Amino acid sequence: MAHKLRLNFQFKCTDIPGMIDDKISVLLVDDHPVVRAGYRRLLESTADICVVAEADSGETGCNLFNEYKPDVVALDLKMPGIDGLETLRRIKAKDPAARILVFSMYSNQILVQRALQAGAIGYLTKQSGLDQMINAVRQVYKGQLYIDKKLSEGMGENVFSGSPGDLTKILTKREFQLFKLLAEGNTVKEIAEILSISPKTVGVHQVNIMKKLKIHTIAQLVHLAIRCNVIL
Repeated sequence: MAHKLRLNFQFKCTDIPGMIDDKISVLLVDDHPVVRAGYRRLLESTADICVVAEADSGETGCNLFNEYKPDVVALDLKMPGIDGLETLRRIKAKDPAARILVFSMYSNQILVQRALQAGAIGYLTKQSGLDQMINAVRQVYKGQLYIDKKLSEGMGENVFSGSPGDLTKILTKREFQLFKLLAEGNTVKEIAEILSISPKTVGVHQVNIMKKLKIHTIAQLVHLAIRCNVIL
């Protein structure tokens, strides 16, 4: 039954000339048909969003992305076969301009960090309000970062009010170098090896960086680095 609904729905959105010309086209990638159906109905209840295709695996998601070229990919992280992060990486490798919104049951900030580092520009938990999904799709479509409200509180939005260029004025050359390495997900030990300095020295620099930028967690640091285009 779910399969038939999917076929009928895709025909409605993609086979009628001009049907989606003025709508945000979305590809849903989630292995649970009930979840896909729910989000499809939600998004289709708006006048400006159309779900053009659905995938139940990362492999199928990559193939459908190549076929439909959607404006936004709404992607789950936990799936059989290749997971959401690998799917994200493959889509971004194929099209660096792809706009990807992760929607997951996981609210772990490390996963948020990894998704953003892999190229997502939105992260939404499945526990969030339905209106957030619609807002997230619209914002990601515009190329604007969207983080679930509860997650963004922990990531410290707007902790740094200066411009991206101000970072190099506040941080020393070495501190900025470490700032970028930390934002890329390197551990203290890895940074010490990369820069040929002691882990203790890396730790001292990290403390100084966070004090200068008024941040308290690595998640906040990553969020800041993305906002200031230090990492993509």
